[in-house]
Amino acid sequence: MTGSTDREEWVAVARLGKTRGLRGELFARGFSSREDRYQELRQVFLFGRDGRPLGESPFEVERVWWHQGRLIFKFHGIDTISDAEPLQGADVCIPLSERPVLPEGEYYQSDIIGCEVFERETGESLGRVTDWLEYGGPVLLQVEEPERKGHGELLIPLVREICVEIDVAAKRIVVDLPEGLKELNRPPGP
Repeated sequence: MTGSTDREEWVAVARLGKTRGLRGELFARGFSSREDRYQELRQVFLFGRDGRPLGESPFEVERVWWHQGRLIFKFHGIDTISDAEPLQGADVCIPLSERPVLPEGEYYQSDIIGCEVFERETGESLGRVTDWLEYGGPVLLQVEEPERKGHGELLIPLVREICVEIDVAAKRIVVDLPEGLKELNRPPGP
């Protein structure tokens, strides 16, 4: 795995979490519904939350496995808690060219980052997707509202009944929001 470490040429397949055990293992949140996909990983690049690569060389995946429903990564040469701690919060990335092609109508969650969200009824832009959050229910899109509105972020459930049109190529999501959802996360006005 060689080439540029420009973040745009890579896709995140997981995000590393807290350390596990004493041997440099890390919990991770997987971004693929195909659990077997992680077993195929051999070399990956790790990118920090700032989008910069952690190191100039790929990290060799020593082992990836599931334990009690949680994904765990072990990298070659990362053998202690101290070695693993700087990797917490990093995105585990592969080249975009290695990502499997999805059937028509399906998309990767990482592709929705940066999509502009429009309300179907009014055509109004609600902002851009900056992240997604998982709390055991449906995934929530974290939408950063345009600064001109001054309302901050909006959380929108990623379900077909609400996200009625998703076009990742055009970076566009059309939503049909339930009554009151827009006001739910906003501070009271003057």
